[in-house]
Amino acid sequence: MLRKIDNENMGRSNLGWLRSIFHFSFAEYYNPININFGKLRVINDDMVAPGTGFDLHPHQNMEIISYVVEGELTHGDSIGNKSTITRGHVQYMSAGTGVYHSEQNLGDKTLRFLQIWIIPDKKGYTPSYGDYRFNWEDRHNQWLHMVSSKEGPAPIKINQDVNIYALELEQDKEIIFAVAEGRQAYLVQVEGVSNVNNIELGTRDAIEIVEEDLVIKASEHSHVVILEMKKMD
Repeated sequence: MLRKIDNENMGRSNLGWLRSIFHFSFAEYYNPININFGKLRVINDDMVAPGTGFDLHPHQNMEIISYVVEGELTHGDSIGNKSTITRGHVQYMSAGTGVYHSEQNLGDKTLRFLQIWIIPDKKGYTPSYGDYRFNWEDRHNQWLHMVSSKEGPAPIKINQDVNIYALELEQDKEIIFAVAEGRQAYLVQVEGVSNVNNIELGTRDAIEIVEEDLVIKASEHSHVVILEMKKMD
């Protein structure tokens, strides 16, 4: 089963300093039939103006992944961490029993990043933070496995059975992604245009996948992120 989600039908917010596209219900965008996709609770495509950002604020019992598309993202938190990442890098935080953090654009151009929230496999974990500076070339015409469960092989490990992959695909190149029986996935067309099982996806579009393998062809130079997980009844 495949279901395309056109970005024009997603939630939107414009606060001046922050422009956001909401894949799922968030903030002022509420749709009772679009709360989550399995354990995936939030994907926000955030564009943050230079010299602004999210001031210190609390989170609890959520696995939070930030994937930078362009610009610089600076993280700070109440457990003493501070770091800056750029294009293709990832910050990850297990909010657990509770943590405060900030996300700032201290650079001189607009920051665009995907803010991803995943519901953990249980509540009450000790808060933790990390980041990973992936080489951009490692996703060139191949899947880069960035995130997995604690039992999985990816360098970033979270408290849930979710895998996150990134891909940069040259125009006219094709690649396969398998979604096995009992599994589902959510694909975000981050940049460019792709044809996915004969469904065209433009920049910022998405597609839900349940138990169906994908053939992805780049109609133009393409940048994709996939979140793969256990199928939910």
